[in-house]
Amino acid sequence: MRTNLFRAVLALAVVLAVTTTAAAQSVVRGKVVDAEGQPVEGATVLIEATEANRRSETKTNRNGEFLQIGLASGRYNVTITKDNLKAVRPATVSQGTPVELEVELSPTSGLTPEQIKARQELQALAQGALDAMRAGNQDEAIQKFNEILVSQPGCGDCYYNLGVAYSQKQQYAEAETSFKKAIELSPESADPYTGLANLYNAQKKFDLAQQASAKASELGGAGGGGGSAEGLYNQGVILWNAGKFADAKVQFEAAVKVDPMMAMAQYQLGMASLNLGQIPEARQAFEAYLKADADGPKAGEVKAFLQQLPQ
Repeated sequence: MRTNLFRAVLALAVVLAVTTTAAAQSVVRGKVVDAEGQPVEGATVLIEATEANRRSETKTNRNGEFLQIGLASGRYNVTITKDNLKAVRPATVSQGTPVELEVELSPTSGLTPEQIKARQELQALAQGALDAMRAGNQDEAIQKFNEILVSQPGCGDCYYNLGVAYSQKQQYAEAETSFKKAIELSPESADPYTGLANLYNAQKKFDLAQQASAKASELGGAGGGGGSAEGLYNQGVILWNAGKFADAKVQFEAAVKVDPMMAMAQYQLGMASLNLGQIPEARQAFEAYLKADADGPKAGEVKAFLQQLPQ
């Protein structure tokens, strides 16, 4: 579940707060800051005359400041852009006093009051859906995510969360459809593949689960030299459930190599080693579990194992 998952739904351009005093010596100057008031370096400032074919371009410095001189008197549009943010504001240049601009780049840049209100309502709906999921109210969450999709049909995060909600309700067909739609919209995201892996694992479709988990690990950077301990652990669990203990052990070993403090990976490594008759490795993994989470849910079981296992 990701709140950061609503970037595509909720993030948009720029708000421009401008103070204009009648211009001076053909000068337009100003400062660009972010929503926290910090300077924005490297923003492009394009100044275009509205009544003639004249344009000038500059960039903000490390302090977020910009300066353009030598402009002829007249009306201009000042466009400030940075990454995906953009704002356009009119300015009138005349001889006398500089035009002074104070620019704030924020997620609501460039929006009308009506658009800002609509975005705020959408944010509230998204937050309500996530809160419902956390509270276990999956039906309410599903309803709210579907409401978002009416106006934002390209929301891959919505489909991912629908998949999670349907999975928790054991509506596996709907969950699979949702995860696959999330993959279609966000093919480089590992999360929907992880969702599919967990879904197939719950249905004992271990071959499909392993394929989905491998793809999640690939996208998450877990393959070939580190990356996601969680992805490796998930692959190990799938193999374990399929009775492939030796293969599962390989994945658990890789997971704890990436994150030695991942307690459940240490526990599963110990269990895999125990099933393979590798007692010293099992003891080492169980001791590592207690080091990672001395009061964890498996602590009592692990301590009992350690008392029984030969030194």
